[in-house]
Amino acid sequence: MKTVVILISGRGSNLLSLLEAELPGRIAAVISNRPEAGGLAYAKERGVATVVLDHRAYSNRADFDAALGDEIERHGDSKGPDLVLLAGFMRILSDGFVRRFSGRLLNIHPSLLPAFPGLNTHAQALAAGVRIHGCTVHFVTPALDSGPIVVQAAVPVLGGDTEEALAERVLRQEHRIYAQAVRWFLEERLLLTPGGRVELLGEGPPATPLISPAQA
Repeated sequence: MKTVVILISGRGSNLLSLLEAELPGRIAAVISNRPEAGGLAYAKERGVATVVLDHRAYSNRADFDAALGDEIERHGDSKGPDLVLLAGFMRILSDGFVRRFSGRLLNIHPSLLPAFPGLNTHAQALAAGVRIHGCTVHFVTPALDSGPIVVQAAVPVLGGDTEEALAERVLRQEHRIYAQAVRWFLEERLLLTPGGRVELLGEGPPATPLISPAQA
């Protein structure tokens, strides 16, 4: 059975959805860089090993990332876990860390990448006046929020939306597509092409177009 390690920093909303998804793999550990992260309780309640590695105890990013990488590799076979998931892990990872786990490091980002990378994505979307917003699961590469895209989900931006209302609408889709992407990975259905794109093996027929505002 393939093993998964999940990294968190906060409340653990996406973590909870992954724990409840009955994935075809074993979640070996949940690691947080913040001891107060609420998501640690979700993991403990379900008997998943938890580790706190406080980044504030390290003098620089490189030292923290090296320690984090060593801790991750403890939870798996001789090469570490099969998959590492960023689930609200609020740290920019060094190039060395990303390369260490290349091809087995996934992230969920609250925008339709490549639009609105970085922070405050919902505010960016509202300021830009987009009609459709959403979320993206992607492989992590050294360039921020620019790795090969696995799956995306879109939601309408409604008149009068606040950041909070839009964020909640997007979050519901995050919970759906992150678990789906992880399932595909564990089932060995994701293929990274030499050109840096993701192909889904056994993919079904194309979905119908999403248009917003809807056509009459």
